[in-house]
Order: sequence, then structure tokens, then C-alpha cells
Amino acid sequence: MASLQALWHLGQQWLANGHLALALSIIWSLYLVLVGAWILLQRRAPVATIGWLLSMAVLPVVGLLVYFVFGPRRFRRQRLKRLRSRRKARMRRQSLAHLRDRAAQAPARLQQLVRLVSNATQLPLSTAQEVQLLVGGARTFDAIVHAIGQAQHHVHLEYYIFEPDTTGQRVLQALTERAQAGVQVRLLVDALGSKRLVRRHYQALLDAGAEVALFHPPKLGRRLRPVINFRTHRKIVVIDGTLGFTGGVNITDTEDKRLQADPCHAYHDIHLRLQGPVVSWLQHVFLEDWAYALDYRHPAMPQDFAALLPPQDDGPALAQIMASGPDSPLEAIHRVFVDACYAAHQRLWLATPYFVPTEAALLALTSAALRGVDVRVLVPERSDSLLVTCAARSYFDELLECGVKVYLYQKRMLHAKTMVVDDMLGMVGTANFDTRSFRLNYEVCALVYTPVFAQQLADQFSRDLAQAERIFEHRPQPLPQRLGDAVARLFSPLL
Repeated sequence: MASLQALWHLGQQWLANGHLALALSIIWSLYLVLVGAWILLQRRAPVATIGWLLSMAVLPVVGLLVYFVFGPRRFRRQRLKRLRSRRKARMRRQSLAHLRDRAAQAPARLQQLVRLVSNATQLPLSTAQEVQLLVGGARTFDAIVHAIGQAQHHVHLEYYIFEPDTTGQRVLQALTERAQAGVQVRLLVDALGSKRLVRRHYQALLDAGAEVALFHPPKLGRRLRPVINFRTHRKIVVIDGTLGFTGGVNITDTEDKRLQADPCHAYHDIHLRLQGPVVSWLQHVFLEDWAYALDYRHPAMPQDFAALLPPQDDGPALAQIMASGPDSPLEAIHRVFVDACYAAHQRLWLATPYFVPTEAALLALTSAALRGVDVRVLVPERSDSLLVTCAARSYFDELLECGVKVYLYQKRMLHAKTMVVDDMLGMVGTANFDTRSFRLNYEVCALVYTPVFAQQLADQFSRDLAQAERIFEHRPQPLPQRLGDAVARLFSPLL
């Protein structure tokens, strides 16, 4: 104790002699060395690493807090590997041989894309008995509510946005009715995206025996770091393990033009209804998210996997589920988007509400156009985020110079997330063409490898182009707008 007091007095005397500036310099230098080493060991992109280092140097305390909350992070969570292995083992040898034969008949570039998805996600190629494109929230909600009403064993839902509005109450009522009938209902919502959905809104559902869980509540909880910046952006519905839905439509009135005083205020969105063996892999994605949100030792963890993953006959459509998130360093969706651009030979049509590409994604798009591929990018004229709208505009000149055709969807907010590659692939999912979807959010997409579905998606894309305006090079751009777009682009890695 005496030695500590002596050291304290020595420090006070040292500071009193005018060494405060030197002391602060030493502390600041040690801080930079320690924090810098911490950030460097994350081994992120050089530009992002330098940006974080500069923020730490300029704002020592504030920068550290921002990095602690919003900085990049890898999540480690145990996957249901045993469940996946069991499911694969149950796939009949004839079915596996049939899939291999059918895949072998596809172009080599498509086979490589299938292999990339399988290796990056551990979700294999499968089939669908039926693939139905659902355009608009009204049609999607009608299909989902009808499917819930037909459920006999279980209903699983996972959503980023689940509002307690007219649409949300309609879905909750349908879930409550099935729970009261003895059907097992599990609802997983993102704690931030669905922050307005509180317990009193789904108390009747709980009373009926259903289970509700929150994904990444914005608090420390059992984790050492906040998780506010890492959300589940997935939209998943699985009915009895045989029928599934995914796509861009959230549970909210803004998706249903019937509930808007002005239909132009409703989002324009696209969803997908799947039936057949491929739904089992959509079920896997939900079950792993459910297990992660609850903790594997939680008593609400399901155990009746035979009923959750029932055997099904193969269908005519080759299909595959693709999922990615910050729990994997492989960035599966990012890789597949880029690889799909390089695989395209005739056309590459992309619709996305948020266009803030990485360097790799931008290079892939422009390279496809320079190869002579018909590359079209459809984005909203004005998204629901001014910053994202400005950032997206900053990339248009680079796209146009390389021959990419850029279209701005008019009047309504375009929220569809689709891609068409030649006549071999149609993709519908939750992932935007931006850094957040590629690296920060938990996303899921469905890939359908059939010419029929690719053409259906292309036809819908063409109909959407009729509501859009094509932009060209040398268009008038006021200086304030160009300056604002350039500033917004600086925040691209964070959007």
C-alpha cells in the first residue's frame, strides 16, 4: 500500500513539473499501438482497416466505442452438422444419382456455380415440385395466410420486419388459430427490425402454446459485445416441412397496396413459393437461426426432426437454397453474385432496392457488360434511404461507361431482389446488392436452375422496366447533387 502511495505521489510530482503533454503522448501512443494491433489482427479489407485506424486516432474514445458497437465481427455458432449429415444420408441413392445426372447435363459454368453454392454454404443441390413467383405483397400475404391455415404439424416464420399493423395482426391471428388447433408455431423476428412488435401484440399467440424468439436483442446479454449491427434480414416461412416461402416481402402494410390510401406508396416486391425437397434446406436455415437465438440447451429446441424434415419425392425443377451471414468468412452470397456475373453469356438482369456494390461486385458487373453481355440494373429512383440513394447514384457513371443499362423504377419503392442469368438461372431472395447484405446481415436466397423459371422472372423484369426510366451518360447532374453523391459514397462500406 505504501509503495502505491509513493508511486501516486511520484506521478503527481512528475505531472506538476510540466510533463502532462509527454504523459498524454505516451498514453495516446500506447493506445494506438494496442488498438491498432487489435484491428489489424481482424484481417479485414485494407481500406476498411485504414478507415477504422484513422477514426481511432482522431477520436480515441468515441472511435473505440463506435468500433465496439458497429465494427466488423465474426460470429461463431455451432451449426446443426449432425442434422445436415442425417438429412443428406436420408437422401436416396437414386435421388442423388438423378441429381448428379441432371446437373451434368447443364453447362459447365452452371455446374461450377452449383458447386460454389454447395461448398460455400454446405447446402446441396435439390429439387422442387413447384416454384411459384409471387408479385406484390397482397398476393404474397394471401398465399402465406392460406398456407398457415392448412398447416397440420408446424409453422415456422423468420422475419426482419414484422409490424403489429393490419397485415401483422392478420398473420398473428392465423398463427394463433393454428396454435390453438395443436399445430406447433415458432416465430423468430429480428429484435431491431421488428422493434415495434412487443409482447402484448403476440401474447394471445403465446397463450395458445406458440413460441416466440428475438434475434440479436440490442443488449450485451450472454455476449461480450453488442450485436446491434448484425441483423437477420431473412424472410422465411416453412409449413409442415414441405412448403416454403422466401423473398423480399416483410410483414408490413407498406407491402400491400390494398392497405394504402395511394397505391403508389406501397412497395413493389417479389416473393417465392416453393414446394418439394428444397424446402428441407430452407428449414435447416430456420432451425439453425432458432437454435442460435435460443441457445442449444434451451428446452424449446425442437427434437422431432423426422416430422420437421419429412421425405419428399423429387420434382422437375433443380433448386438450391443459399444462406450467408457474419458467422461465416466465406461471404457465400457475395461470391455467388460475383460468380454469376462472370458466368453470364447472354444476359444478366439485376433488380435491387439498395445498390452499393463492393469493388469485386462492381468489377464483375462492368466486366460482363464489356464482354458483350446484356447487363441491366434496375433500382428505385428514390429508395427509403436518402444516403443509399445518393451512394447508388455515384456508381452510375462507371456502369454506363462500360455499357451497363441502368433503369430507375418510378413512383413506387422497388423492394424486389432478383437476378436472371441467361436462360439457366433465376434468383429470388432477401439479399441486396450491397456490402451490408454481403457481409453484415444474415441473408437467404433461392436459386432455381430451369429455363422456364428464368424466363418467368425475366418477363416480370421486363414488365417492371415498363415502369422505369433508363438513364444515359452525360445526363445533367447539378454540382450539389454530384458532391452529395460523392460524400455518400464514402460511407458505402457502412451502408
